[in-house]
Amino acid sequence: MTETSRIEYKRELTPELDIEKEVVALLNYKEGGYIYIGIDKDGSTVGVNDIDDCMLRLKDRIKHNISPSAMGLFDIAEEQKDGHSIIKVTVASGIEKPYFKTKYGMTPRGAYLRVGTSAEPMPQEQIDRLFAMRTRNSIGRIVSNRQDLSFEQLRIYYDERGKRLNDNFKRTLELLTDDGKYNYVAYLLADENGNSIKVAKYSSLDRCDLVENNEYGYCSLIKATKSVLSKLDIENKVAATITPMERIETPLWNKVALREAVINAIVHNDYSFEVPPKFEVFPDRLEITSAGRLPESLSKEEFFNGISIPRNKELMRIYRDVELVESLGSGIPRILRAYGKDCFKFTDNFIRITFPISAHDHASDHASDHASDHASIQVIKLVSVLIGEMGRSELQELLSIRNRDYFRTDYLNPAINNGYIELTIPDKPNSQNQKYRLTAKGLALKEALKNNT
Repeated sequence: MTETSRIEYKRELTPELDIEKEVVALLNYKEGGYIYIGIDKDGSTVGVNDIDDCMLRLKDRIKHNISPSAMGLFDIAEEQKDGHSIIKVTVASGIEKPYFKTKYGMTPRGAYLRVGTSAEPMPQEQIDRLFAMRTRNSIGRIVSNRQDLSFEQLRIYYDERGKRLNDNFKRTLELLTDDGKYNYVAYLLADENGNSIKVAKYSSLDRCDLVENNEYGYCSLIKATKSVLSKLDIENKVAATITPMERIETPLWNKVALREAVINAIVHNDYSFEVPPKFEVFPDRLEITSAGRLPESLSKEEFFNGISIPRNKELMRIYRDVELVESLGSGIPRILRAYGKDCFKFTDNFIRITFPISAHDHASDHASDHASDHASIQVIKLVSVLIGEMGRSELQELLSIRNRDYFRTDYLNPAINNGYIELTIPDKPNSQNQKYRLTAKGLALKEALKNNT
C-alpha cells in the first residue's frame, strides 16, 4: 500500500511533525482521507511504542490547533499491521471549509489542501472563496428559540460510558453560538424541546390505513433515538421455519443494517428544515426518511464508497462519545452489505432508505434437509454471513453479538469442530491476525441456503 491523495504515512508523532497541516489538508479535501502513524514513507511498518500516549497527543493537537473545530470529523484508532501496533487517523471532509491552523488563521500559512500525495498551501483567493461559500444553515450556528435548557439526560448518558461532563461542557461539546447563546444542537439534546420523531405503522401498502402512530421526543435526541431503536427492535419480528432438526429464526430486517440506518437518519438529518426523520412500517417494507440532500461536494458514488461528510458534526461527535456511533463512514457500507444500493432513494430535499421484507432477507431460513442435518441455527447464521476471510470482531458485528465468549462457544467453535469453517492461521489459533473462511462443507451449506431461498 502506497501513499495516495487520501492516504498519508508518518513514521512517528514528534513535536516537530506538523500533523495539523496534514489534517487540515484532508478536512479541506473533497473526500477526506487517512493518516497512518507508524509507517515509513516507503510503506514499511515500524509501529508505535506508546499507543495510548500518542493517541492522546494526537487528539489534543487536532482538537486545540485547528479551526473551525474538527471535533466530530475525525477518528483515531489502533490497528495491527505486520505484527506492529499502528495508529489510523480517519479524517472526513468538512462542510465549514476552509479549515486552517488556528495559529496562522485563514492564510496560506494556515490553510492547506491535499494535492496528490502532499499537503499544499491554499491560495488566498481560494481561501476567500471557500469562506464566502461557507454554509450558514449549520445547526451549530442557529440560535435556539429557548435558552432555559437543562441537560441532565445528556449527563446520564455520558456517565453510563464512564465520561464526566465538566463545567465547561457546553463550550466543549459546541452547544453554544459564537456569542455564547444555546444553539440548535443544544436544543435537540436538551431535556425538554419541541422535537418529536414519529414511528408509524400501516396495515396497507400505502399510507391509507394507519394502525399505529408513536411519537418519541420532546426530550434529549439521544433518548428519542434509543426509544426508536427499541420500538423497531420490537417490530423486527422473527420469522421462523421448522426444519427436520430444529426451528430456525430470522428477523424481518438485518439488525446491523437497521441500527445503522436509524442512527444515520437521525444524526445526518437536516434539522435546519425543522423536520425530524420519520420511520414507517408497512406489511412489505420499512421506510426511513430523513430531511436534506447529499452535501453539494459529495457524489452518490462517493457516498456509496463510504466517504463521510457529516452534516451535523456536533451530533456525530456526541453520538460517538456515548457509543451510538462507532466510526466515520462505517454505517453506509454495513447497510449496502445487507441491501445494496437500490435501497437508497435521493431527492432534492430528502433521502429515503427502504428495507423490503422478502425472501432475500430469510436466506438462512430454508436450508435443505441434508445440508442442515448437523448444523445448529447458530452455525447456519454464521455460515450465511461469512464472505471470504473475516475476523472474529467483524463476524460478531454482523450477527449483532456483543459477548465474545458466547460467540465462541455457541457459534465459532461448533462451526470449526463440525468442519464448516477453518482458520487462516491454523498453527496460531490465538493470533491477533486470525481470520476465518468457509471450508468446502461450509460452501456447500451456504449454497444450499441460497438454492432453497
